[in-house]
This record gives sequence, structure tokens and C-alpha cells, in this order.
Amino acid sequence: MRGKFNLRQLHSSIFHVQRPTNYPKPHFEDPHTVKCTKAISTHMRNGHCDLALCVFDAMPLRNSVSYNAMISGYLRNAKFSLARDLFDKMPHKDLFSWNLMLTGYARNRRLRDARMLFDSMPEKDVVSWNAMLSGYVRSGHVDEARDVFDRMPHKNSISWNGLLAAYVRSGRLEEARRLFESKSDWELISCNCLMGYAQDGDLSQARRLFEESPVRDVFTWTAMVYAYVQDGMLDEARRVFDEMPQKREMSYNVMIAGYAQYKRMDMGRELFEEMPFPNIGSWNIMISGYCQNGDLAQARNLFDMMPQRDSVSWAAIIAGYAQNGLYEEAMNMLVEMKRDGESLNRSTFCCALSACADIAALELGKQVHGQVVRTGYEKGCLVGNALVGMYCKCGCIDEAYDVFQGVQHKDIVSWNTMLAGYARHGFGRQALTVFESMITAGVKPDEITMVGVLSACSHTGLTDRGTEYFHSMNKDYGITPNSKHYACMIDLLGRAGCLEEAQNLIRNMPFEPDAATWGALLGASRIHGNMELGEQAAEMVFKMEPHNSGMYVLLSNLYAASGRWVDVSKMRLKMRQIGVQKTPGYSWVEVQNKIHTFTVGDCFHPEKGRIYAFLEELDLKMKHEGYVSSTKLVLHDVEEEEKKHMLKYHSEKLAVAFGILTMPSGKPIRVMKNLRVCEDCHNAIKHISKIVGRLIIVRDSHRYHHFSEGICSCRDYW
Repeated sequence: MRGKFNLRQLHSSIFHVQRPTNYPKPHFEDPHTVKCTKAISTHMRNGHCDLALCVFDAMPLRNSVSYNAMISGYLRNAKFSLARDLFDKMPHKDLFSWNLMLTGYARNRRLRDARMLFDSMPEKDVVSWNAMLSGYVRSGHVDEARDVFDRMPHKNSISWNGLLAAYVRSGRLEEARRLFESKSDWELISCNCLMGYAQDGDLSQARRLFEESPVRDVFTWTAMVYAYVQDGMLDEARRVFDEMPQKREMSYNVMIAGYAQYKRMDMGRELFEEMPFPNIGSWNIMISGYCQNGDLAQARNLFDMMPQRDSVSWAAIIAGYAQNGLYEEAMNMLVEMKRDGESLNRSTFCCALSACADIAALELGKQVHGQVVRTGYEKGCLVGNALVGMYCKCGCIDEAYDVFQGVQHKDIVSWNTMLAGYARHGFGRQALTVFESMITAGVKPDEITMVGVLSACSHTGLTDRGTEYFHSMNKDYGITPNSKHYACMIDLLGRAGCLEEAQNLIRNMPFEPDAATWGALLGASRIHGNMELGEQAAEMVFKMEPHNSGMYVLLSNLYAASGRWVDVSKMRLKMRQIGVQKTPGYSWVEVQNKIHTFTVGDCFHPEKGRIYAFLEELDLKMKHEGYVSSTKLVLHDVEEEEKKHMLKYHSEKLAVAFGILTMPSGKPIRVMKNLRVCEDCHNAIKHISKIVGRLIIVRDSHRYHHFSEGICSCRDYW
């Protein structure tokens, strides 16, 4: 539910064309058979195919409905071989059974299987022909769809509109026009055709179809409203809306959704209040609109006023809080939802897991995972990917991989999430293993994949391998490197000390380098102490992003490390003059389902006395182990002892100390920081991990560090 209001999703839910099913009635309705068949359908709907099979095997009497329920369930859960095996064993196959199997293949783009089944059917009806036509249309095989269409003995409006929509969606508008003109007695122009023209930017053709349609029902009118909304022409959309001879809730909802998308919530609210009978979808659109426009107070007010709620309502408000950074409120709403007895659906699970991931609320995330398992959603792509992301962001990379392995049909997002997770955790070689497995599985990488691959090489120091991947992107995968790929390469070369090669790459870029690219070079200059290059890179960043506080801090660090305190002061003065404020650093740790947040020198935490005493104790032990404060990092020209004191109480050290004091022995300490972990804290936490014998995982704004026995997973290459 991130980003723009999803009008396409609204369209798909409103304008779905129902196919005729001609579902046969069983010859008898034995109560036990009916009960078992319902149980099979329920188990299949929740993804529990094994339980459905147990019920089916135990049935003393089975009819075609029982078989069809099993076959339909297998198809829904993508178990095609099991569905086909059971279909072949059916003692009597009626036409519905054949169409069920055919539609399952076609909808899942298994066109070869669908065509073989279609050709072997003893009889076919219009549903059979339309299923085959639809399969080709879904997969973009428009010519094959046309061939099926031409051979159909009987065509209905679904056949004509299906092919017309296929031509429109594939941009073959001239052929769409010829098809339209070849039929004089259109019963009703498909809404999907109007949508296709609208999404292709041809509003004039959509308008022509609308005006020439001999019959305009409420769906056609609403489709035209949607077409104008899709193009951002809200006034035209409202004019058509006002002209509608009759309106239904969906007509209002499309118009209100348009107002929400284009941030005209006042108009949306006015129309919402004019609705005679707003349905639950209308309320949900308004709540989502307010959330996406940052007005959480109005969203919550409407949510509390709702006469009834569904899982979408809860998902909208939870996502709204999470997307606006109000994570605790999001989590509280999740708890309220459970208390209210509302079952979580895929969308709500994804929102909840996303909120848990953003604040690294691992324990709560595990509880959500438990509910996911009970509903059977964990093996599906949508929720499975959200689980992988949650565990990655909470520092549990092994658990993330376990979930990833269990996702039955991995899409590109599954692979990218796991690959990026390994990369950010510093396990570059594992990330590249995932990448190779992805290629072996026949999944084509995209731009995001290659950012993950290059990032993995950068964080692990695999300079040669990363360079090889970068130069082969276009040749091997047809991916033209963009600014993110170049920034990764600058970072890769810069970290390895190849500053001259990094500069040459910037000079030879096919487009102007952006602030992120120059920032990567500035970061590399700081690591290797190249003052001249750092100043050049910083100057370019300041021109592009004068309010980027992180870059001022990076350059200040470079000056401070060289003892150029006058320049540090100049940086501070410049920041004040242009109104740039350094983002305050804070760290947090989750203990017993509660988030504890710390700032540098924190004096508000109720356990501060105990934490500070423990840190003093650790400081003595660390010095005995050889720890020396990195006072060069202090951006103040003060005495050495004062610098040491300032470093001692950084937020990440306070969070680590509190975690050790409060979490059971043997349990990893997971600390999050909003900024990059400082070099002194990185060094100190290595010593602490050895002294206390604990695994300490720190997630900062750039990557993860796994500290154990005095060693960090990044091997100090960060």
C-alpha cells in the first residue's frame, strides 16, 4: 500500500469479467459428502493440501464435486502435477471438470499443457474456447489468441471483448480499431478495452468507444470516469461522473480514489459525504487517502467512525502509521486487530511485517510469523517475501534464508530480497551464491538484482569480481547500468583504494554523475584520507544537494582526522548559515516486546545508573584487552581525555550495554542505529563481544555488523 493510491488494483477488483461456469449439480447430496467437500475447499483455500487429501481419501462416497474441489484446490496452490493426476483418475469427467483443468493451466500461463488438454477434449463449449483465448491473451500471445478466436464456432461478448482488450493492451491499436469496426452489434463495450486505451494514453479512442457503444451501463460510465482519472483529468472525470444517469458505490469509489491519488482530499471527503450508502470500500479508500497524504488524525477519526471494518480497513490504518514513521502506533493497531477478532489477510500480514522490519521488532515479527504459518500463507510469494525482508532487517539472516527456501514459487522479488539481505549483512559470497542459483533457476535478473550483486562485492572487497559483473551486465542480461550501478562501482573501487580508477569511471559515465555517486567518492576519500579528492567530491555534492547533512559530516570527519580544526569550524558555520542540521544519532534495542531508544549521553532512561556503571566496568576490561579510543573521530578541538569521555557514551554503546544486562545469556543482542555506526563504537563492540561472550548484531543505515569473539563479519572492511 505504499506510494500512489492503487487505482489499477481498484480497477481489477471492480471490472473483473465473470466467466460462465455452468456448474453441474450433483445427482445426490449425501450430507456427509457435502460436509467433506466443504472441508476440502476450506483446507485448500488455506493452502493445506495435505489435510484436504486426508479428508478426500477418507470419504466413503465421492462425486464429481468432490473431485473438482480437490483439483481446483491443487490448481490454486500451483500443484499442477497432482491436479492432473487426480483429473486423470476421475471415473467420470464432465465438461465442467475439463474446463476447470483447462482454465487452471491457462490462468497460470502453462500454455503447452493447456493446448494439449484443449485439443484432446471430447467436447468444447464457449467456456473452453474462451479459456484458451484468455490464456494466450494473459501471456501476451496475441496472434495465437486471434487464431483461436477465428476458429471459434460460437463467440460471445467475452470472446470479442477479450481479443479487443488484448490488441489494446499490446499497443496494436490499428488492429483493435479494425476488429471494433468489423462488428456492428456490440452488446456492450468491455470496460477493460476502455481501460486499455486509457492506460496506453489514447483517451480520444477510449472516448470514441464510449460514445459509439450502443448500450452504456453503469460499468461503462464508470470505466470512462476511471479513464479520465487515470490521465489526471479530474475535472473531466467529474463532469462524466455528474452526467451518469445512475451511479453505484463503485462509481463514487473511482472518483473518490482519483481525488485521493491527486491529493484533493477535501473534494474526496465532500463526495464521500454525499454518498447515499457508502460501502466498506468507500471508507477504506478515504482512510487510505488520508494516510497517503499524511493526515493520520483524519484517517484515525474515520477509522473509529466506521460502522463495520474488514481486514483491508485494518491494513490501511496499520500501513498508514508505518509509512509515516509511527511504528509503535502501527504495532498497537495490530494488537487491537487481533483483539477485535479480525483475521489477518495477506495484505495485513505484509503491512505488519513491514512495520516490524522498519523498527526491527523481532519478537513481534516472530509472533506475526506464527500467525502466518497457521493460515498457510508463508509459502506464498507475497507474504513469504515480506517474511524474508523482516528477518533480514531484524538481523536474522539464517532465519530469512530458511523462509526463502520454503517459498514455493519464488519471483524476482524473492531472489532480490534474499540477495540484498546477504549483501547488507556482509556475506557477499553467500549473496553471489544466491545470484548464481537464481540464474540456474531460469530467473532473469533485473536492475535491482545487479545493484545487490555489486553491493555484495563492494561490502566484501571482491573488486575484480564486481568489476566483471558490472561490465557484463548489458551483454549477459541486457541491463544498461544506471546511476545506482555506477555509485556501487565507485564505492567498490573506492573502498579498495582504487581512487584513480573510481575517478576515471566517473569521467567516462554516459550521463552526469549524481549526488550519490559523488558521495560514494567522498566516502572513499575519507576512508583513505585523500583530502584533495574529498574536497572536490564534497563541492559537487553541495551543489546538487546543499542540505545533505551527511556529506557535511563526512567532510568534517576528514578535516578532523587531519587536525584541520579551522576547517571543521567553517563547516559548522556553513551548515548554520544555510540551515542544515546534523541528523541526531540514536540507537534502539527490543527487549520483551518493547523498544528502548538511546541518544548520546542519554540521561533519561530509567536504567541509566545501571547502564553507565556497567559501561565503566566494560571500559576497564576493554583497555586491558588493548582497546584504544579513536579520538580522531571527535569533531571538537578539545583535550584528549574529554574526547575519550565523549566517545564512551555513544548511543550504540548504551544500547549494547542495556541489551547485555537485560537479555538472557546466549541470546543475540540486536541493536539498530539510524546513522552509520562510528569507527570507535565498531572497535569497542568487537572487544565487548569477546569479553561477554555474546553475539552482537548492529544494523546501521548502511549495513549489518555481526560481532562475535572480537571479530566483525565485515572484517573491518566497511
